[in-house]
Amino acid sequence: MKPSIVTIFNNKGGVGKTTLTYHLAHALGELGKKVLLIDLDPQCNLTIFSLPMETIHDIWVAEDDFVDDFAAARSKMSIADFETLLKQPRSIHFDLKPTEDGTAELDFLPPPIALNGRVHLIPGRLTLHLFEAKIGERWSGIYQGDPLSIRTGTRVRQLAYEYAALYGYDLVIFDTSPSLGALNRHLLTLADGFLIPCSPDLFSVYGIRNIGSALHTWRKQFDSIFHLLSDVKRSQFPEKFVKLIGYTIYNAKRYSGLGNDLDLATAHYNYARQIPETIAKFIDPENALPFSEILSGSMGGNSVIHSHNTLPSMSQKYHLPMWLLPDSTAIEPGDRSTIGGNQGTYRATKGAYTTFASDFLLRVAKL
Repeated sequence: MKPSIVTIFNNKGGVGKTTLTYHLAHALGELGKKVLLIDLDPQCNLTIFSLPMETIHDIWVAEDDFVDDFAAARSKMSIADFETLLKQPRSIHFDLKPTEDGTAELDFLPPPIALNGRVHLIPGRLTLHLFEAKIGERWSGIYQGDPLSIRTGTRVRQLAYEYAALYGYDLVIFDTSPSLGALNRHLLTLADGFLIPCSPDLFSVYGIRNIGSALHTWRKQFDSIFHLLSDVKRSQFPEKFVKLIGYTIYNAKRYSGLGNDLDLATAHYNYARQIPETIAKFIDPENALPFSEILSGSMGGNSVIHSHNTLPSMSQKYHLPMWLLPDSTAIEPGDRSTIGGNQGTYRATKGAYTTFASDFLLRVAKL
């Protein structure tokens, strides 16, 4: 059975997307799902959140020559040494580099990094902009049915399926940048569904408008492509165009006692109310689950909409979900009192994110 592929995306940075993605994946793991995270944001924020810097360094240094010229680097390495390299975790750009260079694909896939038993990660790399440039360069070739262009445009989805076949993932989550450029055009349209995290502000409202306009254009482009391709080449793309599964307000500061149901400052509350209205106006209904399901409020109710203050910084420092920090033996002496004195707050995040993840799964099942 193929996994569901979901992207978490907004055309606006600073909405806490990395924190949300990381904790959603771990909450899905708590619910018994096996999840693969693929960091496809050239800024690598999810990788930095998830892994020690030394680990990232070791992965990248071993790949440097391959990112410069994959075929040349491979020719200089013995078969045994290359197999050893492939038996260690590699970045997503390393996995995509043979496609980018137009060489033969890997004999077998490097293993992902196990963040725990049910949540795995393929780390990102700052050089991913090179793959994005190649997508832009080969875009017109897809209309002509050029095999390498199609391979370039669909390889990320095929990798998700190949990894799922090996490791039994139920879900694959693409982490992306806020850009509406060539890379994200493909990542969004190669996914089955996407979720929009929003700050209750003007920028998220306009970000949704931009997403709606982009989806409208991209759908027309892909409809044209599909009319021109043979059934065999068409089968490398998703059967259905990506659908919005919902939105969530996220990382909003709590203001109690102001008389609104979201406990937000008045200005933020006014923007929060505009989010579903903006989705309804600017995102085509055919590019979303039924609006009656996704516009009634944030996914998971109000479970994750408020800021966690300094809790995510501790989560990133120790590369653990917030709810696991009170019981971790890796906490430094200087942080023990801070975490211990707020352990109830840390532990409560588990319930909030499992509520969010449960609603997420219900919507994914409808794609």
